[in-house]
Amino acid sequence: MTEEAGPPRRRPTLDDVAVAAGVSRAMVSIVLRGAPGSRAQTREKVLAAAKQVGYRPDARARLLASGSSRQIGVVVGMSGRFHAELLDGLYRAAGAVGQELILSALTPHRDERVAVETLLDFRCEAVILLGPGLGGVPVLAGRLPVTVVGWRVADPAVDVVRSSDTEGMRALTGYLAGLGHRRIAHVDGGSGPIVAARRRAYRAALDGSGLGDGPVLRGGDSMEAGVRAARTLLELPELPTAVIGFNDDVAAGLVEGLRARGLRVPDDVSVSGWDDSPLAGLPERGLTTLRQDPAELARLAVARSVDRLRGRRPVPREVVLSPELVVRGSTGPAAVGVRRGSRRG
Repeated sequence: MTEEAGPPRRRPTLDDVAVAAGVSRAMVSIVLRGAPGSRAQTREKVLAAAKQVGYRPDARARLLASGSSRQIGVVVGMSGRFHAELLDGLYRAAGAVGQELILSALTPHRDERVAVETLLDFRCEAVILLGPGLGGVPVLAGRLPVTVVGWRVADPAVDVVRSSDTEGMRALTGYLAGLGHRRIAHVDGGSGPIVAARRRAYRAALDGSGLGDGPVLRGGDSMEAGVRAARTLLELPELPTAVIGFNDDVAAGLVEGLRARGLRVPDDVSVSGWDDSPLAGLPERGLTTLRQDPAELARLAVARSVDRLRGRRPVPREVVLSPELVVRGSTGPAAVGVRRGSRRG
């Protein structure tokens, strides 16, 4: 025989604390607000009663009553492991300056405009955009401070914190060219401003190295996208000797897909990624990659939001960090004479 569930327990109130402590509701309010007007013995009794009944103050209501929500909204897309690292950094940076984060996610059926309007409804005082598009910028323009993490925005009212795609691609393609690679392909992340910027940087880097045009495969930001791209590589007229994935997830998928078709990494094809996520550093992965600094990007984004809220205009408006090349075992000297689709025992 199972016991029937009773009605949900209501949240304890100031009145419950007052009854348990044997004091007035006004006195409970004074003690819990830390305001003067109560004796030490009374404070101890009220605090003990609050703990006994499980009372938790409504922080949001208290902050709104003070005229400040102390909340920073974050629009976040489901875009690989790097965004998870950025979020962790944002939570730590916000907590260090007494701010709370309110997240609003992008999904296939929930675009940036809806995500941004939700944050406005929650009365966030500033917004940080980690999403892959620009749809939220016009909605927010002139309404509250906006900081974009990851890509360039022309609007002078929007602050930007990002890593340099140009410097990263130049360092990576230069390293590969130094290993003798002349056919270098790029698997991009699908769509969005970061994808477009990285694609332009790849083409400019090849051109600057005298390597001409290289194949760009439209992919995505997941391991599955990398596996699919590996199949497409084998259909090209000439197999590239090196491939740059949009991120480490794509690079890991490329390695899996190429190995499944009998090709060795890096002996036949070198593979590199982007971000230096924990995945890249696993011994069984060992991905050459470009390291971004998610903690510093997050710290800068929160700092710029807080500066705007305090009436300070961050200078310069755009901060660009330099990614660092990390060489591991997924890249090596260029192969010669690899047959497409060959299987090796």
